[in-house]
Amino acid sequence: MPKKFMKRYLPTPEKVQAMQSLDFLGDILHEPNLWHINRHSVSRAFLIGVFFALIPMPFQMIAAAFFAIWFNANLPLSVVLVWISNPITMPPLFYFNYKVGAWALNRPVLSFDIHLSWSWLSERLVDIGIPLYLGSLIVATISACIAYLAIQFIWRRKIRTDWQLRRRARRELRRSRDQAS
Repeated sequence: MPKKFMKRYLPTPEKVQAMQSLDFLGDILHEPNLWHINRHSVSRAFLIGVFFALIPMPFQMIAAAFFAIWFNANLPLSVVLVWISNPITMPPLFYFNYKVGAWALNRPVLSFDIHLSWSWLSERLVDIGIPLYLGSLIVATISACIAYLAIQFIWRRKIRTDWQLRRRARRELRRSRDQAS
């Protein structure tokens, strides 16, 4: 993964630690592992961020931050990735999750004629909520695992490619020295 790209767009530890609204966390934010950009912390951040992005719940960013701290993942990246589900992407993502849940429960997909009233909500909450959350858990788990494995693979491939380029450069340097002498 391009470290320079990630460092350019993620907030610095000093900037986050200076936020007065986060003073209640104490020294937790001073843990250096939460800010490192390496294969393990970034892949864990993708696992956590993608998982919570696909779960319909309030305060997704807080849950992602808590789990990033718990699993020593990159904290800012975990929180930023939650914004995969934003007001624009939420309807199609959660509708897909609902369809997956309805398929898993072998239920028909209900039409979404939404009426903003308590009676409609209380009637449809179980019919829509259970397939939505089951589908969300299925999709979030699979997507998060794929994201984790993809980051691991891409990072290793990048390292392997860089090593091969350095090895070729050293060989060329040796050849040119041998030919010069």
